[in-house]
Amino acid sequence: MTSTSHPRDLRTELESLTTEAFRPELADIDRLPTLDIARLMNGEDATVAGAVGERLPRIAAAIDAVAERMARGGRLVYAGAGTAGRLGILDASECPPTFNTDPARVVGLIAGGPDAVVTSVEGAEDSRELARADLDALALTPDDTVVGISASGRTPYAIGAVEHARARGSLTVGLACNPGSPLAAAADHGIEIVVGPELLTGSTRLKSGTAQKLVLNMISTITMIRLGKTYGNLMVDVRASNDKLRARSHRIVALATGAPDDEIERALAATDGEVKNAILTLLADVDGPTAARLLEESGGHLRAALAATD
Repeated sequence: MTSTSHPRDLRTELESLTTEAFRPELADIDRLPTLDIARLMNGEDATVAGAVGERLPRIAAAIDAVAERMARGGRLVYAGAGTAGRLGILDASECPPTFNTDPARVVGLIAGGPDAVVTSVEGAEDSRELARADLDALALTPDDTVVGISASGRTPYAIGAVEHARARGSLTVGLACNPGSPLAAAADHGIEIVVGPELLTGSTRLKSGTAQKLVLNMISTITMIRLGKTYGNLMVDVRASNDKLRARSHRIVALATGAPDDEIERALAATDGEVKNAILTLLADVDGPTAARLLEESGGHLRAALAATD
């Protein structure tokens, strides 16, 4: 149901949120020199990593649960409104070029649809029905994970997404920036990164947005590490779709194998540019088809494929 809260009730609710608190000590910030404002912002940002650090056990537990389901073929779905929704879409859109994932494996949903990425869609964030419809279009399964994102932790779209996904048997994560949030309470894994009041009252694209970005980085990156998308700290599933990424692919193979340039080029040519396969051909001294078979048998984990050749 679309929210019908009385404006006065909503104002009272917002006033109780840490992210919305007014900071009288900053009331004259507009009178300060630009460098002083920049120093203030930088000082504020420096506190975010510590706030994330306080929640690392919760974050890690959520990631392990996500990775377990994605290993079975599940998807990772982010759902949020406004800045939170855009951050989810950003994280999802970076997974295919970074980890060579199918674009359907990590999905970002924003209240109001694609137009809301660049233009505010009035009222969309207040609709639980819209969240349910967006998720129903994905035909959720118990192997999927839905991460609701909301700085306030009270956005109906994010809460509705988590509640609907949980009712469908999917894993749910609620990422918020206020303590005791309805979003975290609605999820299997509640993660509340309390960064405190913003430099500009209520502008949660600042510290709250930074905190959300850091956590989403962790969720997607560490999940992909667990899925075998890396070899050590090398992005061995990178998709070489442009000149820069082709150069990066060559460098990754070089770092992993220490092979000379001509051997690397032959290995990449023999494996259609697949970095992981090229590394395996060089380190295990196998041909391209054998490398592909070994990787398939090991579920895409390069270390396991290498172990199978010992």
